[in-house]
Amino acid sequence: MRFINVKFIKSASKKAEFIFDDLSQVAIVGRSNVGKSSLINMLSNNSKMAKTSSTPGRTRLVNYFNVNDEFYLVDLPGYGYHKAGKEQSSSWDNVMNDYFTDNERLKLVLVLLDSRLMPTELDKQMLDYLATLEIPHIIVLTKTDKLSRSEINSNINKISVALRHNKDIIVPTSATKKQGTDKLAELISKSLKF
Repeated sequence: MRFINVKFIKSASKKAEFIFDDLSQVAIVGRSNVGKSSLINMLSNNSKMAKTSSTPGRTRLVNYFNVNDEFYLVDLPGYGYHKAGKEQSSSWDNVMNDYFTDNERLKLVLVLLDSRLMPTELDKQMLDYLATLEIPHIIVLTKTDKLSRSEINSNINKISVALRHNKDIIVPTSATKKQGTDKLAELISKSLKF
């Protein structure tokens, strides 16, 4: 599968605005500033598809991108950044919960982790949450261009052990070098049964 025709559709701030049509959905989640927008831009081969920011916590909405008129790539609000205050953080948590609960169109979640860092408690909580809801997910490591090949392999092993996760489905990516697109496309295609 190739990301040939990717279009931004809409942003949603609450469940009433979510899209629940016939198309399947693949969600992207991760800590604020982990590189979600950069990954979307890499996959769509369009540096302006999703807005990137050096300021954590900018993505506060659920953003829908139509891919090839076959499925939605859904960019979810980043977690772990609370400068906006407890009330705003609680609002984000509610939006996330509303999105994940009873969403029959959701087929896969890409959980993004910074390849340079070990998973945080929030990352572990997110993975436990997805496991509890029995939502299939893949761990995607971002920013691997900042590491050597041996460092990437070492960190994949460490992260696999820390999360008790099969390292064969931990996908290293670099938006800068456009690495990992084919592997991700293959896994997404399998999950959607294309």
